[in-house]
Amino acid sequence: MKKNTIYNIDIINEKINKINNLLKNINFNNKKYLFLLSKYKKLYKIKNYYDNYIKYFNELKNVKLLINDNELKSLVLDEIKKLNKLVNYYFSKFKNKINLLNNDKKDNLNVYLEIHAGVGGNEASLFVLDLFKMYVKYSELMKWKVELININGSILNGYKEILCKIIGKNVYKKLKYESGGHRVQRVPITESQGRVHTSTCLVAVIPDIKDNNSINVNFEDIKIDTFRSSGAGGQHVNTTDSAVRLTHIPTGIVVECQQERSQHKNKSRALQVLKARINNLILQKKHEKEYNIKKKLLGTGLRNDRNRTYNYIQNRITDHRINFSIHSLSDVLNGNLNLLIDHLIKFYKN
Repeated sequence: MKKNTIYNIDIINEKINKINNLLKNINFNNKKYLFLLSKYKKLYKIKNYYDNYIKYFNELKNVKLLINDNELKSLVLDEIKKLNKLVNYYFSKFKNKINLLNNDKKDNLNVYLEIHAGVGGNEASLFVLDLFKMYVKYSELMKWKVELININGSILNGYKEILCKIIGKNVYKKLKYESGGHRVQRVPITESQGRVHTSTCLVAVIPDIKDNNSINVNFEDIKIDTFRSSGAGGQHVNTTDSAVRLTHIPTGIVVECQQERSQHKNKSRALQVLKARINNLILQKKHEKEYNIKKKLLGTGLRNDRNRTYNYIQNRITDHRINFSIHSLSDVLNGNLNLLIDHLIKFYKN
């Protein structure tokens, strides 16, 4: 029995006792009573799965003690087989229910994905584009929709920053562990002596809370700048000041949007992103007194600040948080990100 499983059943027993005490002091016609009763029944069902698991597990241990009795061996083997099925059944039921309880309520939300160049100059900007392409290919594999919101600071064939929205089923569940430092090790095209360079990018995954419209933002706290779009899109984009930059003065959060031809549409989209960032900041502050959203989500951008390393020379990708490496870098960059994400989800679940 894993320690975290015991911890989970202790929490469930504690919740059952608390609800039971609350039910004693609430009128049974009260709506709150019905809500608590429903919650109590669900928790008690999970407790029953666990109790049955323990019951049959102990029976199995006792039966195995008779395995060396030649006269009973045939019966013992049959009983072991039967008890093994019961143990696996009730543990599976218990574990599945626990996982449902532990699911992040934000798992099915869409996300805003930001990728920023860290250290490494042009190589870092090129890696921004590589990572963006990787997430786009992964989104295609998952049948998600990607909406480009802003591309900033084109350098050669790369960018300083890319901001997009990803829409689909379980987007946040799959991408929430992508936030942090991503480090690349490879030989740049411009490197004549074949030396390996190390560069970094910073990724932030921000859930698009469905009730963002309920977030009160004082427009007096927002500085609005308009400017001419520098991104792709043709002459219609570049001949008017349609791009919008919003700066939320109390938090210092800055959002740019220049992908739409209409200044009004760019302002509207930038405001939605701003609200999502502010809401994310509020949620995080509930768990951490002194919280800096950029530092928490993006890290410092230094070469030693990384969640993951992409080593082109060895076709290896390593996630340092779970000490996991695979020599399938090209597959991951082509969209098969589940090779890493599935391991991350499993690690943080257990």
